[in-house]
This record gives sequence, C-alpha cells and structure tokens, in this order.
Amino acid sequence: MKIGLLSDTHTKKGRSQRAINHLKANGAEFLIHAGDIVKPEMLEQLKTSGLRYIAVYGNNDAPLHEYHDKYTLVQEPHYFKLADTECKLMHLPFYMNADAEVVLFGHTHIFECDFKNKTLFLNPGETCARDKPFSTCAMLEITKTTFFVTQYSRAVGAQEFEEHHYAFERSKK
Repeated sequence: MKIGLLSDTHTKKGRSQRAINHLKANGAEFLIHAGDIVKPEMLEQLKTSGLRYIAVYGNNDAPLHEYHDKYTLVQEPHYFKLADTECKLMHLPFYMNADAEVVLFGHTHIFECDFKNKTLFLNPGETCARDKPFSTCAMLEITKTTFFVTQYSRAVGAQEFEEHHYAFERSKK
C-alpha cells in the first residue's frame, strides 16, 4: 500500500494542493497529514482528493476543532492499523517511543526517516516551505517485507519534485 504523507502546510494552499496532486499521481492510496493544517481549506483538499485520509491536530490547529465532525481529524497520539501495520500518528514529537511499527510525526519542519528498534520514524518535513526554500512531502510504501520511503522535495518556483529513496527491511515485533 502506498501512503502519501504531508505535514505543516500552514497557510500555503497552493503548495498543499501541489503535494496532494503529486502524491496521487505517484500512486498514493491513502493520505496522512501530520498536523499544523491551520486552515479548513487544507482539510477540504484532503477530503476532495478522492482518497481516504486522516489528519492529526497540530499545535496551530485549535481553531479547527469546530470542523472535527466534518473531517477525519484525530488527537495525538493516535494509534491505528493500516496495511496490516501498527501506526502511531502525532504532530509534536513527544511520544517518540517504539510502540508501533511506524511512527509518523511533524512539527519540526525537517524531513526525518529513521529505522531503529524495529520501528520506522518518519516526518515528511514542511509542505509550506516556510523555513526552507523548498516544499516537501513523502510516500510510504508498505509491503510484507519492506518499508519503502520516497522523499519528495520541490524548490519554491520549480515545477518538478526531486526524489530521494530509502528502504528498510521490516521485522514484525
């Protein structure tokens, strides 16, 4: 299963939509937003993508509580199973223990892809390009034996995304 990941979109609707479109064009079957959504328009982008999705509240998302019942929003840490894989989703990296096979988070605005203690820790970085001159998102492909991660990075003003690939052999806990 291919899972599109984005985080920290803040107020950048165009960058958010470009990331969603790119993830879909590359085969995403599910979307995950790791928080700091900020605007309901970003939630609408997820909802109208045609894909199943989930989004976690970030530290800048308190005003979105009024939309909780309209969109698939969850509180952190949120545990769920996807593609026969135990996952944990959060925005703030406060719960960084290896209590799931995949730990997804945001907040730092820095792409992170680390496999330790049989757990993949993954932060897609900042989609908003606020702290850096590029927008990032990621794809997590889960197979029975391997986690494949593709980091996508697009310089502000550029048309194309660059790719960086990672692979980690899965070992069931």
